[in-house]
Amino acid sequence: MRDRARRVLSQCARIAAFTEEPGRITRGFLTPPVQDVHAHLSARMEAMNMTTRVDAAGNLRGLWRPAGASGKRLLIGSHIDTVPNAGAYDGVLGVTLALEWATMAQDRKLPVPIEVIAFSEEEGVRYGVPFLGSRAVAGTFDPALLKLRDENGVTLEDAIRGFGLDPDRIADEALDDDVLGFLEIHIEQGPVLEAEDLSVAVVEGIAGQTRMELRFDGYANHAGTTPMNMRRDALAAAAEWMVEVETTARARDGLVATVGRIAAEPGASNVIPGSVTVTLDVRHLNDRIRTRVAKELAASAAAIADERGVLVAWTTKLDQPSVRMDDGLTALLLSAVDDAGFPAKTMASGAGHDAMVMAARVPTAMMFLRSPGGISHHPAEAVREEDVEAALKVGVKFLERLAAQVR
Repeated sequence: MRDRARRVLSQCARIAAFTEEPGRITRGFLTPPVQDVHAHLSARMEAMNMTTRVDAAGNLRGLWRPAGASGKRLLIGSHIDTVPNAGAYDGVLGVTLALEWATMAQDRKLPVPIEVIAFSEEEGVRYGVPFLGSRAVAGTFDPALLKLRDENGVTLEDAIRGFGLDPDRIADEALDDDVLGFLEIHIEQGPVLEAEDLSVAVVEGIAGQTRMELRFDGYANHAGTTPMNMRRDALAAAAEWMVEVETTARARDGLVATVGRIAAEPGASNVIPGSVTVTLDVRHLNDRIRTRVAKELAASAAAIADERGVLVAWTTKLDQPSVRMDDGLTALLLSAVDDAGFPAKTMASGAGHDAMVMAARVPTAMMFLRSPGGISHHPAEAVREEDVEAALKVGVKFLERLAAQVR
């Protein structure tokens, strides 16, 4: 397995070289470097006797069907787009591992057809909307998205046509019923597995998200002449509320809440802030807890604003329900982890993934690998060879168990 693990990591390093920015890993949806990624991965797939194609949404898909096998296929994959100045493993590791799992199935002559999918878009960077690739495969792509424009004014439709694809055929790319399920392998992008000294974990669900924008309106005035007890400081009100956000999140297991952006006006060092706009991101696997906390925090903002003589208004920007992974596939994956000699750790994902889109269409499971330092979306993103080897050992057990079920 060590040689296989090294091959997986070398493939990630090779793909990292396909970038829009020399010296930085940046690869947006259907930008020129994606053609290089497709060429590289297609060559690997064809060497594995896979049937390859790029679908109308730019997803690269490689199918291996064993001789005489007529059963439903297993989908394995992740995404190949990145955030700006990214690491080498977010998404891509899941694709290179999927190909290695497929080679192990071939070597063992397992009667399980496998389709590896390299999703074209997950991050939402170029067009501000994530999961464009998996939405097409899951059959949930909204044609209205084709009118979106990137920062250069290029519509999504034009980007697809410019890549040599036909956006009018996206609806035709939705999965048929000849599918056992979907599996995504991904780096954790957090510190939990490292803290517990674990190589892998099975994801039980992906947390729901509430995203809000709040605006505190006070009164801008001279910083030197306005007494402290006569101020209507919007930033002070927002700051008090931000501490309440952190206190609330710390008091509930599994809850995370983040104020990620602050914009204060007029923004001068000698002027009391008259208005402040902040964002709020609340996530939890239990939707009832998440929605209740979001309401509590909005009520807290109103109470703090009232006490300080400040007004506050809020708008909900996103209300994304949590997604549970399939019980059957998850149990099979947990058994495989145990059979491979690793603790059967389960956890929730706080980040969104293609698996949450696919779960609405087919049975879906997901596995995390440790992220050293908890670092992701950063050039310092890393993966340990021993953890990749662990994922490969789990893969053998999973595929063998799955083959036994479908025989």
